[in-house]
Amino acid sequence: MTDFEILLSKNRLAVERFVKFRIPNILDAEDIVQEVLLTAYKNFGQLKTPEVFKAWVIGIARHKCYDYFIQKSKSLEILVEELDQYQLVQTRFGYAENSIVCDVLASLGDKDRQILYLYYWRNLPQSEIAARLNLPLGTVKSRLHTAKQNFKNKYPLGVNDRKDETLMKQLPKQLPDYQIVPSSQSPFTVKCEELQGLSIIPKLGEKTIWGLYDFVTKQCDEYSEVCVVGKAEVHGFEGVEIISIQHDMNNNKTNDRQFVAQLTDTHCRYLSETHREKDVKKTTTFLDGEVFMNNWGFGDENCGNETNLQSKGLICRHGNQITKTGKGSTMDVVGRFDVTIGGKYYDTVCVMEVDDCNHGIVIEQYIDKNGRTVLWRRFNRDNWAIQHYKQKWSEQLPCNERMVVNGETYVHWYDCITDYIL
Repeated sequence: MTDFEILLSKNRLAVERFVKFRIPNILDAEDIVQEVLLTAYKNFGQLKTPEVFKAWVIGIARHKCYDYFIQKSKSLEILVEELDQYQLVQTRFGYAENSIVCDVLASLGDKDRQILYLYYWRNLPQSEIAARLNLPLGTVKSRLHTAKQNFKNKYPLGVNDRKDETLMKQLPKQLPDYQIVPSSQSPFTVKCEELQGLSIIPKLGEKTIWGLYDFVTKQCDEYSEVCVVGKAEVHGFEGVEIISIQHDMNNNKTNDRQFVAQLTDTHCRYLSETHREKDVKKTTTFLDGEVFMNNWGFGDENCGNETNLQSKGLICRHGNQITKTGKGSTMDVVGRFDVTIGGKYYDTVCVMEVDDCNHGIVIEQYIDKNGRTVLWRRFNRDNWAIQHYKQKWSEQLPCNERMVVNGETYVHWYDCITDYIL
């Protein structure tokens, strides 16, 4: 047997279950399974690491299922590409854009998708829908009511605010004044073991509090208590479990998440993430392909962020002019800076993470010689999440700092600090 045949024999059942769970028509599901296997066979030579074959082939299956729904929607006059409603979801970058309407519609039956599209996206009156579908008006009214209820039941409304007695005693309500001055000295090498996005070292006994500050008002919009609570294992990889509890400034608990993360001598990475949508607990792991990677993964096959940081020349910075080489998300040390915040001075290196065009996000992370983050800054590409905000960031925040990355304008949005600097 070839390597492909050996791996496929171990994972074919998982592929079939994945597809048949999502595609209600058994004949269509079997056709899609065959398409998945054929595509995997043709592209097997591109797989770098056989150990992630399952995640790789499931990713192919996910795309094939999505293509199936697009084709079905066209036959029902539902143009999925036109449905551009988005929500913002929390990721390792902070907030990212995520399409929700397409996902919910794809999970509904054909009749539900058809009538919702005609009523909401085509703005047709019920009488015209009845004529077009050759149905009695009463049937259309009943079907529309059922479709709306089915959509509502599956739409992720988010968590309800819950009162919490924890008070934010360690972080100021207003961001301390800070200055960032380029240093003439060469960047130093440093070992930073913090988990990107949580600012915590994934080791037993570690805990931190970090706050997110709107840069225009300098007010703290939210803060999170993050704590390592014990050992954990995901798919045979050992790590630690981390609890992150998010609050608004009225001390309402707005979100809580559980992570498993792994720290090695060279890298730090997420292995899984768990949260609740309504009353449903959802978990994704590094074997779930793009669903996980787009929000919490980094590097080839989710190798994670390097902990030993030094300049590699992958990102070049001259003032606010940034040049990034290569594809995908890239991290690099771009210079040495003197940072003064809240009257305290820190000798730091600036680590920049420039994401790919899909996210349109740039992160500045100022790290001191202890390997701890002093200041974390977020920039958005000018048209980032424009479907959600309906306005470019240069128009929303005309006075905020800007940088240009490979010819694209990015605008400073918000900052984060942790209790480390207090």
